[in-house]
Order: sequence, then structure tokens, then C-alpha cells
Amino acid sequence: MEEAAAVRRAAIASVDDVEPVRLREDLRAVIDGGSMVPGVLTVLTARAGGTDADGAEAPGDGAPVPEGVAERAAGVQLIYDGLRLTRRLSQEEPWRDGDRQTADMSVLAADVLVARGFYLLARTEAAGAAVEVVRAFGRDQTDRRTENRPELDANLEADVLELAVVAGAATAGTEALPELRALAADLADRYDDEFPPAATLAERDVGEQIAQSVGAYADH
Repeated sequence: MEEAAAVRRAAIASVDDVEPVRLREDLRAVIDGGSMVPGVLTVLTARAGGTDADGAEAPGDGAPVPEGVAERAAGVQLIYDGLRLTRRLSQEEPWRDGDRQTADMSVLAADVLVARGFYLLARTEAAGAAVEVVRAFGRDQTDRRTENRPELDANLEADVLELAVVAGAATAGTEALPELRALAADLADRYDDEFPPAATLAERDVGEQIAQSVGAYADH
């Protein structure tokens, strides 16, 4: 789907200046290997919010994604990619049995991904929400380890999808409505682990659901 491709291009473009080359290649591999669900949900929310404000019909799936929207969506995507990599590293502990240098590069990659995500969301209404996602992730992973609660892992996906609708709404100059937050929570409940391919959002008519939520609120 075009939305996923646009988010991926924007995310990769944001790390094109990273040195050394090996680190840049690692960053691209993480981005290419992950689901674009968070970024695409951001795009769909921005599209619905902007449509409501302009009073025009929402463009359908596959419509071109404006550069500014793609960058905001990439910010959400990069934060998720960095945190999911951090989660994997903390649980697999590759330093014990693997190549320590490779493990260290992976930690650096995770940090860079999150930092670039913050950069793309800086000075936007979603910046504070992005900080809260990272803080919540840290608390959850600490509790997971100390209290042996693996179910806390799923909080990352739930928090990132809420960030996606917040960032998408902010891009359209609106706030994330309670209906949108509820929709994001419902989507997160459907996923047991990391996200499936972004095409599942189109299969489930998520864009239409978002547009209906925004339209229903505007009618009141």
C-alpha cells in the first residue's frame, strides 16, 4: 500500500546521513524488517482529520501522502522500531552468547532510531506524548524483569498506536478524540505481539473507521 511505502521512504531518508555506513545499514534493516502499522495509522488519522477540517471527501487508500504527513508518521514509526529493538535486545541479551560488537551496534541503532523519531516529532503537539511512550516503556520493561510479567510487553504496541492517532490528529490541526483513542486501543488488543503487515489496516477498513469517528464527533 502507498501509505506504508511513503512512511518507509521517509523513515529511511531520516537516517541517510548516519555514519558509519555499517550503522546506517543496520538502521535501514530494522526499518525494512518491521511492520509499518504505526506510521500508516498516523497517516490515516491525519487524512481523516484534515478532510474533516476542509469539508472534502477523504482520499482513498493508495492516495499520495504529503511529505509533511509522511515525516510525522515516520517519527512515530522510528520510535516504535527503536523501542521494539530495545525490547528484543533486553530479553535476548546477545552479549552473553553472541558477538559483543554486533550487540553494541544494535543498542546504538535502537538509540538512533528513537532519537530520530523524536527529532521528526519535535515542536509538534505529539512531542509530549512521544516522551510519555518512552517513559512508560522503561517502566514496563523494568517491571517485566523484576516481577516476571511478560504480558507488559504488549503495552508498547498499545501506547504506540495511541501516539499514532495523537500525532495524526496533531498533523491535521486537531486533537485525538476519545473515539480515536478507543479505536487505537481496540486495534492493539487484536495483536498478540509485534504488528502484522500494514495491509491489514486496509483489510479491516481502519481508514473508514477513523473517518467515521471524526465525522461523528464533528456532527455533535
